[in-house]
Amino acid sequence: MNVIELQRAMRQLRLGGMASVIETRLRQAQAEPMAPIDLLSCLISDELTRRSDRLLDRRRKQAGFRDAHRSLDNFDFSFNAKMNRSLVFDLATGAFISRHEDVLFLGPGGTGKSHLAQAIGQAAIVQGHKVLYRETHVLLEELAEASMDGTRKRYMDTVCGAALLIIDDFGMRKLPPTAAEDLLEIIMRRYERASTLLTSNRPVDDWGKLLGDAAAVGAMLDRLLHHGHVLKCGPRSWRTKTAPAE
Repeated sequence: MNVIELQRAMRQLRLGGMASVIETRLRQAQAEPMAPIDLLSCLISDELTRRSDRLLDRRRKQAGFRDAHRSLDNFDFSFNAKMNRSLVFDLATGAFISRHEDVLFLGPGGTGKSHLAQAIGQAAIVQGHKVLYRETHVLLEELAEASMDGTRKRYMDTVCGAALLIIDDFGMRKLPPTAAEDLLEIIMRRYERASTLLTSNRPVDDWGKLLGDAAAVGAMLDRLLHHGHVLKCGPRSWRTKTAPAE
């Protein structure tokens, strides 16, 4: 069996990682030289690495991040020096997800809430957790569409099945009349079963007025804060700082 036939056989066996590097590894084995078991170990490692990378790419696409490049490495902690960095990095370990705890990021617009939320989501994916990211208005729009076409149950199962659900930008846009009921259902179904991270530019005292249902908001907050972490972002806005002068 020659190299071309080997590659064809490997792809039939769904060993694409091996197939893509077999020629290089064979040259390496001849040049070093390399023992057969070492060659086989390298090929298996190549296959595992490719599968891991493809799995991470798939999970990142499924998460639906708005800004897929957001990470802790490119976040400027010095801009708002009073931010609780220890909490941010503790959340990035994913331990809160294993404990089914929730998180609230609160503060004015432009203070890094969405950046940090997505960075923590990216870290969670690397740790093997299933993550779903949605801006609040998008989540509610998708839920409304699912209700209209008869797929609400399936959509809710998807939303509630993620190990980490990130609900971003709560309070940024006007929400539909059913928002309080829908969000409460999601929070209640996930409570003590999975983790929810919610970001908002509005203080929690305003949520009742925002949703028009103080009772529902109270029930939401009871669950979010019971095993919850609160990160206060700000007060300085990064977007205001970087806006061009007129």
